[in-house]
Amino acid sequence: MARRKFYVVWAGHDTGVFDSWEECKLQIANFPGAKYKSFDSQQEAVEAYRGDPSEYIGIFKAMASRSARVVNYDAIPEIVKGAIAVDAACSRNPGPVEYQGVDMATGRRLFHVGPLEGGSNNMGEFLAIVHALAMLEKAGRPDVAIYSDSRTAMAWVRNRRAKSTIAPTPQNAKIRGLVARAEAWLQTHHPMNRILKWDTETWGEIPADFGRK
Repeated sequence: MARRKFYVVWAGHDTGVFDSWEECKLQIANFPGAKYKSFDSQQEAVEAYRGDPSEYIGIFKAMASRSARVVNYDAIPEIVKGAIAVDAACSRNPGPVEYQGVDMATGRRLFHVGPLEGGSNNMGEFLAIVHALAMLEKAGRPDVAIYSDSRTAMAWVRNRRAKSTIAPTPQNAKIRGLVARAEAWLQTHHPMNRILKWDTETWGEIPADFGRK
């Protein structure tokens, strides 16, 4: 699980300090000229909200003008080489879910599914891991490791059951169907691929991150 962040919204439907990306996104969605930023602590966020947003907006523009940072994961000895990274994104809970898998060596997207209505981030993370396992089994690659930053999804895969608390609705029938298929697949297959926890605190965001935080 990624470390907790706090979000300042200077211009949005509502302004202030929010303790989740989901709440922040509600304030900035469809709001022209929205101004917001994430901070690593509540104290920093409160101080920034009370201060002059132009000090931070200048930083935003400078960052946006730079090329995306290229990370040489092969240079980090602790990271298993040749692995696949998976991640999911959900704008609210429940809400539309996307998930994807990325080849860490090249940054190439290997698969992407969604958005799927009425799900949760944990459901997406679970589906992403199982999707990667099935893909690697079909390719005959039990040697390839899979990185996830979700302890919950890893536990669901280990137990071969997704313990979601999301209530069934007509809107989330598709994602619930995919979860049921994933559970059934785990019951009848025994993949050998290692599923490893991504160390966000040390290595930064997982390579499959959607970059919406």
